[in-house]
This record gives sequence, C-alpha cells and structure tokens, in this order.
Amino acid sequence: MVTVEEIRKAQRARGTATVLAIGTATPSNCVYQADFPDFYFRITNSEHLVDLKRKFKRMCENSMIKKRYMHIDEKILKENPNMCEYMAPSLDVRQDMVVVEIPRLGKESATKAIKEWGQPKSKITHLIFCTTSGIDMPGADYQLTKLLGLQPSVKQLMMYQQGCFAGGTVLRLAKDLAENNTGARVLVVCSEMTAINFRGPSEAHSDSMVGQVLFGDGASAVIVGADPDILVERPLFEIVSAGQTIVPNSEGAIEGHLREVGLTFHLLKDVPSLVSDNIEKCLMEAFAPIGIKDWNSLFWIAHPGGRAILDQVEAKLGLNEEKLRASRHVLSEYGNMSSACVLFILDEMRKKSLEEGKNTTGEGLDWGMLFGFGPGFTVETVVLHSIATYRARK
Repeated sequence: MVTVEEIRKAQRARGTATVLAIGTATPSNCVYQADFPDFYFRITNSEHLVDLKRKFKRMCENSMIKKRYMHIDEKILKENPNMCEYMAPSLDVRQDMVVVEIPRLGKESATKAIKEWGQPKSKITHLIFCTTSGIDMPGADYQLTKLLGLQPSVKQLMMYQQGCFAGGTVLRLAKDLAENNTGARVLVVCSEMTAINFRGPSEAHSDSMVGQVLFGDGASAVIVGADPDILVERPLFEIVSAGQTIVPNSEGAIEGHLREVGLTFHLLKDVPSLVSDNIEKCLMEAFAPIGIKDWNSLFWIAHPGGRAILDQVEAKLGLNEEKLRASRHVLSEYGNMSSACVLFILDEMRKKSLEEGKNTTGEGLDWGMLFGFGPGFTVETVVLHSIATYRARK
C-alpha cells in the first residue's frame, strides 16, 4: 500500500520555482507629467487654487516621472464629474469602470506572457490575480479565466487591497504553489488603475496630492513553474526564497480606505526614511544563508514608490548609481503602478541584460533582491537567482 509520505513526495516538484515568461500592458492613454498640472487643475475645476497648483507643479517636476498611462481621460472625467471632486460620492461609477477594465488589462499582459512561454493555455494549473482597484464577486480572477479561456479546473486565488508590496507577495505565493504541486504552471497577474483613487486637490490634505502625482495604470503577468522543460521553456529567474516583515512602529505610515468617494490614500512624510532605515535588516536576514553582505554584488528589483525612496535606499546601502537603473526607468516611464511595478522592472532588467550582452538575466550577476513595500507598513523581500541569457547559452 502507498504511504502518505510517498504520496506527498510525488506531489512535490523536485526543483526551485522559476519565472518562465513575463508580459506587461498599459492603457493607450498616455499622460505626460509636464502637462499634467494644467490638465488636473482644469478638469477638477480648481484653477482658482493658484498656490496649490504651483505646489503641485513642483511635486510633478521633482517626481522623476516623465509620463504615465491612465484609463481615465478627459471624456470619462467630464461624464463623471463626481470623480473630479475631492470628497464626492463616486464609488459606484468607479466600480462599474474598474471591474470591467482591470481583468481586461490583465488579459493583455497575460496574453503576452503566455505567448512568450509558448505553451498551450491548458497547461496553466493555477491563477493568482492581484489588484487594489476594485472589489467584486465573482472576482477579477474568475473574469480573467473566462477572458483567456483557461480550463474550468484552474485553481484561482484572488488578492484584493494589498497595495504596493503585493508584487513580492504574488511571487512568494507562486513559489509555494509551483514547488508543492508537481507540474504546476502558475499564471500571476497584477493589474492596477487610478480610476479607483483619482480625485481633485485639497488644501488640507497634501498627502492625497502625492498619489495624484505618482500613480499610473498598468498590468504585469508572469508564469512560474518548477522543473522547467528546457526543450520548450526558457527560464528567466529562479525564486530562491521569500519573506514578509511588518516594520515596527510604523502604524499609519501608508493607509488606504475604500469609501463612498473611492479609494483614499494617506501617506506620512517619513515613508522614505522608514524604507531606508529597515532595508538593510531585511537584506541581512534574506542573504545570511547565502553568505552575501556586499549589496553592490546584487542586481536590484526595487519597487519605485517615489524618487525620494529610491534616493534614500541608494544612499543608505551605498549602492552604485547603476544599481537602481531599472527601477528608475520604470518610475520615469510609467509612474508608480502599485503591485504591477516590480514585474515591469523584472521585465526591463532581463531585456536590457540581453541587449547589452550580459551573461545573465540579472545584469550579468548571479544573485538579486526584489523588494516591495506598502500598507501596514509591510515589506516583501524575494531572493532571486538569475539565469544565463540566451546569448550566453549559445
């Protein structure tokens, strides 16, 4: 008779979870940061707030963001004027919008990842869908399953309201699923939209304006599996370990509340310091088993919560300027897309590594750190191991 131990062993994969493909997508509407203050104060009927507009313009200029993509445009906002007020009831119209558009944008990124993977959709065994942009039943995971035509037996996991750190969370969960289910292929999708939190300015709440300066729309998808078939699959990164930490004495640093007015964000000014003051402890815990203490020997997938955060992390760890190049590029070209950001950065890094003739997907280096942070104040850390680029394999 077969024992439970033998059954359990047969259920598990032999190797480490591996990222096998990446896809990204944005709405077609591109918003240039230099033009945004004029548009924002005009569409919200706030041009009389001259001093506040001047402050907002400075914030945009200092953000290091060149452009962002947004589903909402002038036509949508004119048809839904309550979205342009600071505290007007508007949740219904926001929900009607995002519950349709979030899985639709997710489908676009997932389709690209599946195409790169090159395998039939029927081989996808698990789906993790993550968004902070709307809640519905059945959820965006169910809608995406229908949109993609996945097998009805695909095992779904829906993550709502996790915020910016969730790009690390989804990789942690995908690792567990891939390594504990032999043959599993996990489709991970993060899809985010500012339609849930766009609102007019407030002289009394400048932290709300920070969100209007930083956030953009985007969806990213990865396929994760262990024991890749190298005859038909092309591994990109190994997910070696993952952890989550709640930073002590950080209550209220980042909060989001879903109300009749939509999703409101509240940020404390010392968020960059909270990140930089705690990042080294997280690094030491993550890399102690590997024996790495030189942070410049790693490649970096750092969530670009904002320019100040990247600057302070760079200074605190003594990182060379090029270490956060991929993170700064994504912030500049897309803004902060919450959970989707780190997967955009992962995509940017593997593409640049190949273009520049590097030997590995991690800028020619072997080991890397992916980290995200968000409400709680919560930090996610993922240790990655790069793979030889296709050029290097040849």
